[in-house]
Amino acid sequence: MPIYTSEAQLYRCFQTLFGIIEAHDSKAADALLKASLAITFQCTQPTASITIDARRAPVQLAYGQASLKPTIEVGLTADTLHCLLLGEMRLTKAIGSDLVNLKGPVWKTLSLADIFHYAQQFYPGVLENNGLPVTCPGA
Repeated sequence: MPIYTSEAQLYRCFQTLFGIIEAHDSKAADALLKASLAITFQCTQPTASITIDARRAPVQLAYGQASLKPTIEVGLTADTLHCLLLGEMRLTKAIGSDLVNLKGPVWKTLSLADIFHYAQQFYPGVLENNGLPVTCPGA
């Protein structure tokens, strides 16, 4: 059974997570802005879309289908994103195992490192506050 039972639940957790990251360090998105990056995470199980538009300040977040064409599109299950954010799965392993489908200039994904670092710090607390498991399915 998937970690997230609905797109609304996934969006609620990620809105909370991004809010915590921004409150913790207002410069957390600087690497994304420097890369002038727009990235969309296209999740399945449940179907959901999260777009981070860092082509100009301030960084904009969109939940659901966005009209902009992203620089990078990341296709993955919500459970794979969950495991990546817990740090229980490495992105290189997920890509090598065909759990993540990247479209666009893959080298620009390096600018996501800071955001992922912060997310891994705060994501377990967001999960706990929402009554969700703090483990990777099958772990």
